[in-house]
Amino acid sequence: MSAAGKTTAEHRAERRARERKLTREAILEAARRVAAREGANLSLRAVAAEAGFAPAALYGYFANKSELLIALAAEDLSDLARVLRAARGENGASRLGAAAEAALALLQNSDTFATAPGALPAEVGSSEAERLFNGRLIAVLRALSDASGHPADSRAAQADIVLLAATLAGLAVFARSGRLAALGFSPADMIAALDRRFLPAP
Repeated sequence: MSAAGKTTAEHRAERRARERKLTREAILEAARRVAAREGANLSLRAVAAEAGFAPAALYGYFANKSELLIALAAEDLSDLARVLRAARGENGASRLGAAAEAALALLQNSDTFATAPGALPAEVGSSEAERLFNGRLIAVLRALSDASGHPADSRAAQADIVLLAATLAGLAVFARSGRLAALGFSPADMIAALDRRFLPAP
């Protein structure tokens, strides 16, 4: 149906959907600013104040603080999938090495991604935020599979990619907290080790 053929009710519904999307984006941007200042201690009240909304207005978009943190982490996963897909090995570096380097840089500097594990429920649920997070996580695993040169075409290959992703997430935590340096390793050391273990044999 052409735009001219739409009813007034359809135009209103589209406008409401656009306004809702823009408001949700404004809330997430405000939450990201608050998270940069306060970390996981952010409150919905602080996010509402930052966004210029009444606190009750946020509950129309996120049921609780955990849902908001999961939504922020889902955005981080989108960014992560994008950098993994864009990574290209240069100057002798493998594509996996370039992808791992870009992933570590993003993950260790993300205030919101660091809070995701505490926000995710112990049992898989069915909230919209969690479904979105899971979908974005799958996109990251696919991008990592492509970057590693290991097609995830079997259960064993999929397990390898999950192990690789978990390794990168753990390395980001170690690097962010200073534990990696305290152990005498650099991110470059770890990326070289990942290359040795995960690159396909020639």
